[in-house]
Amino acid sequence: MSVDFWINVGVIAGIYGILTLGLQLNTGFTGLLNFGQAGYMAIGAYGAGILVAEAGFSLWLAFSTSLVLSAAVAMVIGWSTSRLGPDQFAIVTIAFAEIVRHILQNTDFSGGNQGLIGFDVEWRSASEWITLLFSGIGLGEYKQIPLLLFVWITFVALTGLMKMLERTPWSRVLRGIRDDETAIAALGKNTLWFRMQSLAIGAALAVVAGFFIALDVTYLYPGIFDPTFTFFGFVILLIGGLGNYWGIMLGSVVFWTLMEGSRLIETSLSATEQASLRFLVVGFLLIVLSRVCPHGFLGNSRGRDHDH
Repeated sequence: MSVDFWINVGVIAGIYGILTLGLQLNTGFTGLLNFGQAGYMAIGAYGAGILVAEAGFSLWLAFSTSLVLSAAVAMVIGWSTSRLGPDQFAIVTIAFAEIVRHILQNTDFSGGNQGLIGFDVEWRSASEWITLLFSGIGLGEYKQIPLLLFVWITFVALTGLMKMLERTPWSRVLRGIRDDETAIAALGKNTLWFRMQSLAIGAALAVVAGFFIALDVTYLYPGIFDPTFTFFGFVILLIGGLGNYWGIMLGSVVFWTLMEGSRLIETSLSATEQASLRFLVVGFLLIVLSRVCPHGFLGNSRGRDHDH
């Protein structure tokens, strides 16, 4: 496989890692089993795309607007599901993501199944300029390097930011909600408000991932944001370990190296059979991994009570 292939694997690993930071906050620290991240990603990606292509916004202003929009939607979801148990909440979030995807698939403003293009002109100009800089050191032929750098600088910065938040009293309240919400409420904390904040930040992280996926594929269509996106995020979470933001980085690299590296397996099978074989091989390796390392590579094996 070419260098371009592995650069693209790095881009995808970084994007999924950013998405999974939100899952870590919601699931690993707040105890909210959120399966709706793909929906927030879609809102972010399409919001930015439509505002640029149809309303003439700059790319960065459109991104900021989508960030606020998606966070607001997440808070509404958090408020409207406040009386639901964990299982019902998880089902509602799946339904939310599917509703978003089907709306995008069947409406004119999103382009329907024909998709949306023409939103990434500013990024392509910036990318070409960065590529010219890299041509001075012999890397000008790799067109995805600017996006790779942009994605991973953002991923590392956001991971560091989440680690800083982890040390705050705010994060301790979230962990308290995860372990015993009734006890935290008895201490006078508005647990609904904290849950809504966790969901809003998780959604904002999903928007960042959605923004990057839009720049990567350069063409938005609803099929990109199917539930698989979120489930891959949970696999990364399990590999890296619950309750550890840096573990996501390792989990994402391991998962996408397995997923894309399995393309190198040469067989006489058809393309469809080969794709199925890849999932079988990766699934088997993940089962072995979960057996050997049940808390993930960097997860907390000492129990939740000791992760403060």
